[in-house]
Amino acid sequence: MGVLSRDTSPEMEELHLRLLRDLPPWRKMALLNQLIIAARQVAWQGLRQRYPDADEAELRRRFADLVLGPALAAQIHDKAEE
Repeated sequence: MGVLSRDTSPEMEELHLRLLRDLPPWRKMALLNQLIIAARQVAWQGLRQRYPDADEAELRRRFADLVLGPALAAQIHDKAEE
């Protein structure tokens, strides 16, 4: 595997990867869940900054566009309105 981070020494990168590989599956899933939560929070904050006057419904729609793509988000939004 090549270098993952240019600002980390190869020795520290190898140690980091070894520690991650040695984690039990439940811990890997917990870390993944934390990353997903953090990514969602960053996305929501970005939407709030870009659209400060948007209400929660508009922000939810824009979030769905980001996560699902505009076409699928539109299909879901249209079904919800029926």
